[in-house]
Amino acid sequence: MRPELYQDMAQLQADHWWFVARRNILATLIAQLSLPPQARILEIGCGTGGNLAMLSAFGQVSAMEYDAHAREIAAALSGLPVAAGGLPEPVPFDNGQFDLVCLLDVLEHIADDGAALIRAGQLLKPGGRLLVTAPAYSWLWSAHDDAHHHQRRYTARMLRRLAAAHSLHVNRLGYFNTLLFPVIAVARIWGRLTGRAADSDAAMPSPWANALLQRVFASERYLAGHRLFPCGTSLAAVLSHKKEARYE
Repeated sequence: MRPELYQDMAQLQADHWWFVARRNILATLIAQLSLPPQARILEIGCGTGGNLAMLSAFGQVSAMEYDAHAREIAAALSGLPVAAGGLPEPVPFDNGQFDLVCLLDVLEHIADDGAALIRAGQLLKPGGRLLVTAPAYSWLWSAHDDAHHHQRRYTARMLRRLAAAHSLHVNRLGYFNTLLFPVIAVARIWGRLTGRAADSDAAMPSPWANALLQRVFASERYLAGHRLFPCGTSLAAVLSHKKEARYE
């Protein structure tokens, strides 16, 4: 990801509608996992730390991030130590330590996403869960993906096949950011056709628009606890080792 985008992310992540609503939805998904008391949680690729406070509500959080500037911001904002590391290597944690490992919009940045999944899975305790989110649909590709150095966007079928090929069981899989999907899709296609697409989608709209978009997107949390959607701009998956599989 371009270095200046980390500073933009740090400035927006507390209040921007996408970050706020996404945290609400992720918290709903995590609450359904029946994590043990004082669960050990790791966020890999924590960026500038926008998810760390939310994750801390569910247990003891560790974090790692490849980019030195992002690590510095994340540590300052969260008050947590943020280790240097990336996938598939280097990983500065021992195997079998964590009840929950989170890859939140990380997998699309990694050239060998299969090796990344295997390495993340090795960090799980017996019965642990791997929570993955990723951008959906290659036809939604835009200048935003280029600026953030994405390698790909996924479909549910792609993610399911990737997990199966690397001995991971899919406990839950589906899309979110669905209610705004038609608007975002039209905006992406129009921007591509006209050449007016911005380098990054992470720009703060007017206060009234930000509040409206946040309310619409965050309302998906009421359904996300029961089921994800058949389409949307993002994917979420809960994975486990096959011998420990159970449906959430």
